[in-house]
Amino acid sequence: IGPPSRGFNIGESELSLEASIDPMWSGRLTLALPPENGESPEIEEAFIRSSSLPNGFGLTAGRFLSGVGYLNSQHAHTWDFSDAPLSYQAFFGGQLIDDGLQLKWLAPSDIYFSLGAEAMNGMNFPSTNNGKNGVETAAFFANVGGDIGNTQSWRAGASYLTTKPRDRVDDPDIASYAISARTKMLIGDFVYKWKPEDGSGASLKLQGEYMRRHENGDLNYLAGTTNSYDSTQSGWYLQSVYQFLPAWRVGYRYDRLDYGHIDTLMLLQAISRD
Repeated sequence: IGPPSRGFNIGESELSLEASIDPMWSGRLTLALPPENGESPEIEEAFIRSSSLPNGFGLTAGRFLSGVGYLNSQHAHTWDFSDAPLSYQAFFGGQLIDDGLQLKWLAPSDIYFSLGAEAMNGMNFPSTNNGKNGVETAAFFANVGGDIGNTQSWRAGASYLTTKPRDRVDDPDIASYAISARTKMLIGDFVYKWKPEDGSGASLKLQGEYMRRHENGDLNYLAGTTNSYDSTQSGWYLQSVYQFLPAWRVGYRYDRLDYGHIDTLMLLQAISRD
């Protein structure tokens, strides 16, 4: 979370293995290698994915990058900027990765249209691993897009995510309270791309996402007090990258994270009692 380290550093490295299992399934394993010596590698992805389901359906099972939003399903090394937008850091802790099932459907139409649904364990922020069977996090998303002539393309998407964190501590440095609530998130995304036909290597990409999270539940203090909790927060970013030569490009990103609304009356009462 936060900006990358200053000075020369390699950041996180990835080792990815992918192979066909049989005519119907393929598999992928991606290990994240921390830059610090002595830290153990982490499993970022470990899933099997169907390759021959009928009628445009696709199924993924295991640990995967969620398909919500535009940036989340992409590996960090493919991003245009070295760090995640503020909204991703605040609402997903960087990226939403979870264990579960993902079902996608691609429509047989002239324009691009797809639907997706995910049932997940809720092992990572904004959820917490409750140690229960069943679905703790559910997500739904839809995407539509197409071409504008031979030089332009666009895609727009909408996503909805719901989860149930239990005793979630958002800031380990201020661990005097924990949140148990129902979390609901709405995400809207859009991307526009332009590339001329002259083969000059120039291109332009305009990309943006808006996120809004609402949480309603309990605020549990270590002192034993429990109060109702209601919070609404939103954030967005807009970025543009222009490539003017095959190996040269410039970009700019603007982030905005709003503090939002919290039920301050109940919060102040809890603090006064403590």
